[in-house]
Amino acid sequence: MLPQKSLMRRFAGVALVLFTTACSVSAASDPVITGPPPKPLAPCAWWYGIGDSPAAWEIREAAKHYDVVVLNAWETSAMRRLHDLNPKVKVLVYKDFSSTRNYAGAVEGDRDARYLPTGIGYHAAQQHADWFATDTAGKRIEWAGYPKHWQMAVWNKGYQEAWTKAVVGEVVREGWDGVLADNDFSSLRYYSPAVLAGTTDTADTDRLLREGLDGLLALSGDTLEKAGKMLVPNVSESQLTPGRWSAHSRYAGAMEENFGLRGDNGAGELITFKGNQFKEQRAQAALGESWLLLITHTKSDQEERVGYASAALLAGPHTCWTQADPSYKSPYWSIYQDARLGEAVEAANRLPSGTWTRRFSNGWVAVNPTKAAVRLTPPPGLVTVRGGPVPPELDLAPADAVVYVNAR
Repeated sequence: MLPQKSLMRRFAGVALVLFTTACSVSAASDPVITGPPPKPLAPCAWWYGIGDSPAAWEIREAAKHYDVVVLNAWETSAMRRLHDLNPKVKVLVYKDFSSTRNYAGAVEGDRDARYLPTGIGYHAAQQHADWFATDTAGKRIEWAGYPKHWQMAVWNKGYQEAWTKAVVGEVVREGWDGVLADNDFSSLRYYSPAVLAGTTDTADTDRLLREGLDGLLALSGDTLEKAGKMLVPNVSESQLTPGRWSAHSRYAGAMEENFGLRGDNGAGELITFKGNQFKEQRAQAALGESWLLLITHTKSDQEERVGYASAALLAGPHTCWTQADPSYKSPYWSIYQDARLGEAVEAANRLPSGTWTRRFSNGWVAVNPTKAAVRLTPPPGLVTVRGGPVPPELDLAPADAVVYVNAR
């Protein structure tokens, strides 16, 4: 959690009304929407508040400005306070799909803590050795960079059933709106180079993990849905597997914590627009039935612009965006969240150059996800979000974006 001075910058200049839900995108290939379309407004804001316990003033501000808040399992008082202040805000509890943990706080001596960041406590899991994933030498897998986080056998039916029973029971008992399920990942390689026992290589390991998470998501999602609760998984690298985003967002939605990510291959392209992921996210936004929770890690103004503008392209009735600077645990408020773009007056358009644009009642956004600069002609009568002039023509750099608003 950031020092109070930094956190207060998050809310500077924010209107004292709750941000409304976001806008919808349509295209010829998108699903047909029956009935009146949802009102297409600019992206709403959300808070991934899993750092230190939030202060009372933070809870008050969150109730005013966020549509979704994610908190740790032990923050039940904060969750209830948010519900009291704003019954419309969705408050989700953080739970990890893929690990059990035995660092201080997750365990208390020889017992599991009452409230866990995982579905299954470490000591409870010790009674079921087959719930721990092992490598080809039979050794348990501790995540690199995350001491005392242990990879679980997410494909194990017993583990899936125990995770679901424990988490759904807690959500219903405590009154959470649902679950933010972390580490619905596509590959083990970011946590360990291990090859899982029973698999032939890392590709086979990743296949086993993905199939296991498919099963865990289906069981927990069905059970939460029957209980009237939400499941929102943090889906990683869905652009690598066509259909994965659509499948894993089918309950209450999904989270993308690397939205607007620039490739590390030097080409300058935006990974978010690669593969089938962006198309699947557009279809989800157009249906307007589930949440897209988007995070852009921002170390520069360019990354902040790209993240917000890309979210505006996807905006639907439940599309929310936040930046993470420098950590996703402690989001700042972005100047672009004060832009007040208004209502979308057209669908997101992909130009022949590969650039995407969208016009709003109070502004215009453009995103260039390609590796080459693109010449654009903005609509007339616009200024920057800081009130500066907009040229009649501009060269939009690779992996960059612009967010302009109507001159007042």
